[in-house]
Amino acid sequence: MIVPIPTTDPPQAAHAPRHLALVLVAGIVLLGVCIVASLALGSKMLSWQQLMNAIVHPGTDDYATAIIHKRIARTVFSLCCGGALGVSGALMQAVTRNPIADPSILGVNTGAALFVVCGIAFLHIGSPGPYISLALVGAAVTAVFVFGIGSLGRGGPTPIKLILAGAATSAALSSLVSAIMIPRTDVIDQFRYWQVGSVGSGSWDTLVLFAPFLVLGVAAGFLTAPALNALALGDEAASGLGVRTGTLRAIAALAGVVLCGATTAVAGPIAFVGLLATHLMRLFLGPDLRYVIPLAALAGAIVLTLSDVCGRLIGSPGELEVGVVTAFIGAPILIILAMRSKVRSL
Repeated sequence: MIVPIPTTDPPQAAHAPRHLALVLVAGIVLLGVCIVASLALGSKMLSWQQLMNAIVHPGTDDYATAIIHKRIARTVFSLCCGGALGVSGALMQAVTRNPIADPSILGVNTGAALFVVCGIAFLHIGSPGPYISLALVGAAVTAVFVFGIGSLGRGGPTPIKLILAGAATSAALSSLVSAIMIPRTDVIDQFRYWQVGSVGSGSWDTLVLFAPFLVLGVAAGFLTAPALNALALGDEAASGLGVRTGTLRAIAALAGVVLCGATTAVAGPIAFVGLLATHLMRLFLGPDLRYVIPLAALAGAIVLTLSDVCGRLIGSPGELEVGVVTAFIGAPILIILAMRSKVRSL
């Protein structure tokens, strides 16, 4: 079903943000720096000459070229996962009208992880395809459950109630994940790094499986952005502009769940990327989701790729999983946002 797009722009969507060009150029430059750093830096440092030789002469059979070819797949995988999490975070915030909503905070990541771990422990699955299917189901069930719990009582689904419901659900599901994994050595060995969140296993085969969900979710996010702008004015105002609020919420929430669930299946439950990326774009561009959602994808790709590079450098000669780095960066930011936030909804 097609969501009608309002023909009259709401006030906050009337003009392009003043700093749009500057943010876009800065984002593209930072993205390029992150890509080069991801290819050159790690446990094995490569020179600029080695990097260029491997790119210009990909058929060269030497150690440096082999490393760069693996890092190219990892970098593209990191960019895609970061972009997916950025868009998912923006959609979650728009649908719940909650300025600190994020797939990890609402427990969606943990729900996806639980279903994947159950599939490994009880169904003995071992390939990315079934992981994605189970993760999508787990993410969807958890999102519905958290929103249902947060909607109980007076006032409906307020931001603070959704956050509390998400935190409680995430804690309970994390306990279930541990309870399933601890008695089973094979499950622990297979997923002790995945549970933290890592892009180290990224490959072209994984990207092929992940790409359809990425395209579907991002396209839905971009297409619903104008209507989500109207939804920010309130359900009555949005309905007056011709938006079917129930259908819009369902489509946008489904897109967010698809992006989050698919990313969790292939990279593990990586936290705070969606929150950080969306807030950075709101800070620079304002609330207009026509610009926030696309640039949240760009910011998410930058944040996750930069975090992956930092994890490789900090943990050298091994690596520190990117989920640890994003949690270390994101947790203080969440505390600051919660302390400074004076609004109850978007």
